[in-house]
Amino acid sequence: MRTAPEVEDLLRELAPQVLGALVRRHGGFDTCEDAVQEAMLAAAVQWPTDGVPDNPKGWLITVASRRRIELWRSDTARRRREAAAVAMSPPDPDPAPAVDDTLTLLLLCCHPSLTPVSQVALTLRAVGGLSTAEIARALLVPEATVGQRISRAKQRIKTSGAHFRMPPESERAERMAAVLRVLYLIFNEGYTASSGSALHRVELTAEAIRLTRQLRDRLPDDGEVAGLLALMLLTDARRPARTNPDGDLVPLAEQDRSRWDAEAIAEGIALITETLASAPIGPYQLQAAIAAVHGEAGRADDTDWPQILTLYELLSSIAPGPMVSLNRIVAVAMVHGPEAGLRQLAEAEADPALAGHYRVDAVRAHLLDTAGDREAAQTHYRLAARHTLSVPEQRYLESRAARLTPDRPGDW
Repeated sequence: MRTAPEVEDLLRELAPQVLGALVRRHGGFDTCEDAVQEAMLAAAVQWPTDGVPDNPKGWLITVASRRRIELWRSDTARRRREAAAVAMSPPDPDPAPAVDDTLTLLLLCCHPSLTPVSQVALTLRAVGGLSTAEIARALLVPEATVGQRISRAKQRIKTSGAHFRMPPESERAERMAAVLRVLYLIFNEGYTASSGSALHRVELTAEAIRLTRQLRDRLPDDGEVAGLLALMLLTDARRPARTNPDGDLVPLAEQDRSRWDAEAIAEGIALITETLASAPIGPYQLQAAIAAVHGEAGRADDTDWPQILTLYELLSSIAPGPMVSLNRIVAVAMVHGPEAGLRQLAEAEADPALAGHYRVDAVRAHLLDTAGDREAAQTHYRLAARHTLSVPEQRYLESRAARLTPDRPGDW
């Protein structure tokens, strides 16, 4: 007899396969997705007590197919047409095809007609198997809001005329880039929550890693899929040391590296080492390589900052962006000194994407602190704290500012 958590893990694994089978057989993504969610709920209630059936995927497909017919029949405008269709095409007693449509489903959930937030919500629901309530808790938004996003996303897919099949070769690279971006967004929101009282949302990082592993299984030769998985593993390995017992943020240089997940680091380093030697270089691979350099350093002082700077220079040339610029500036400061970093920061903040971003003030505060300008550093730590919505980050930045407060006048 499987426990409830084991059943939950199995259902999450089967969710995209069951939905793919239903959409392939019947069409109509929106109705099929609702039917699968109800079948998953029935299984979550029955299987922990009655036992998992011998063919759990077949059970779910059969129950979902029946529920889909009920949902379709409830639409009075289609009742006659549905009756004829059902009579001609009854559900198979065990309609569990061998094909796995998870990749096709991921590409559909990341359809270009959807906004990024809708892509994230729909991916978590349709491919991840999370309920609307679970997604709402993970993203810290009202359940009704998530429900509306998912409903609008399904309607948008329907009206766009998207079909459940692999996109043509001419569109595949762009669509795969969207899939990787969505998985990365899910991971980042879990690793450093953009708002709220907790720094981490472990359910999101775990789900992003699980889905990326599935994608890696289906595309073993894709260097960027491997790079993204390696990046997630190497980054998440540091999570146990990122906060102290009070939940306060601990910066990378001050973390107890004995608390890092050595197994995840070893897997991530092996994966990125193999990938860099065999696949065209892409931005996720470069970010994973940077994370690997950090992971290989037993102490903060052992970090190979010149190598990190070289990797950031390459990353900036193929995938420039505001956060890449800020991270590269930190590497510049570590190699060439804080004054060099401050000069480049003054140039970088002209980018509208960085205007008013709290991370600019946070980086400036760190560089000023390193350069010995404690008063200016304190000012910018407090500015950064005021502009972030993350409570742990606010506490960390305020603590940095407080550390620079003199005990009495004239102590600067």
